[in-house]
Amino acid sequence: MPDPQTTGSTTGQPPGGRSRWLAPLVILAVVAALIVAAIWMGGDDDAEQAAGTAATGEPTEQPGAVEHPDQVAQPDLSEEEARDPDDLLAEGPADAPVVLVMFSDFQCPYCAQWSHETLPVLREYVERGELRIEYRDVNIYGDESERAAKAALAAAKQDRFQDYHDALFAGGEIRSPQELDQESLVDLAGELGLDTEQFTADLNSEEVAATIDANAQQGIELGAMSTPAFLLDGTPMAGAQPTEVFTDALDTALAEKEG
Repeated sequence: MPDPQTTGSTTGQPPGGRSRWLAPLVILAVVAALIVAAIWMGGDDDAEQAAGTAATGEPTEQPGAVEHPDQVAQPDLSEEEARDPDDLLAEGPADAPVVLVMFSDFQCPYCAQWSHETLPVLREYVERGELRIEYRDVNIYGDESERAAKAALAAAKQDRFQDYHDALFAGGEIRSPQELDQESLVDLAGELGLDTEQFTADLNSEEVAATIDANAQQGIELGAMSTPAFLLDGTPMAGAQPTEVFTDALDTALAEKEG
């Protein structure tokens, strides 16, 4: 696993073994094959055009030549938005014009940075009813990440998800693995004034485990093998990019919704 302090994203083997990487690997293999095929199929045309340019000094227009696009269309993954009013791991109205799905990990330093720097700005859109944020933890760092994700959901069951989430990323920093054991997570719940007995029961419940596993599977199946990763109005975005990147994209999406 690369050192998260020296890379712009974090990767790792998720709980559950190699099978959870199968879909993303197949997708990458297909994309690679398509790229190779495109280069191979276009090779002769490129060679002929180069030869024509060398002979005449002018580019030669080839019959049937396909013009290279200025930009590649982004996939629309808006069907991945839950928009479930009972979703405890979400902020904002279910019918908000725009949804941001965030794939995160509580041991990801860039997720902590983004949550500290960008999330407060986006919450202003949430408060105006313009944005809904749905959190999905992929837990690529392993057991401690998964336990923290369960703890955040346990806090959400007491309507304190936002407080607990922000406490785990306090100051834009992650907690050490030792601070993500069950005792520490329960202590944090107590510090925030939660019912620790109920919190502990929820933390270890099958219901919470099933929800956290389903959220992680969604991220892995979409190929979110580094964190943070996002879907903003169905459009993929990767990494803890500057806040302006998110606000510009959000403003554009809102303007399109208004028509």
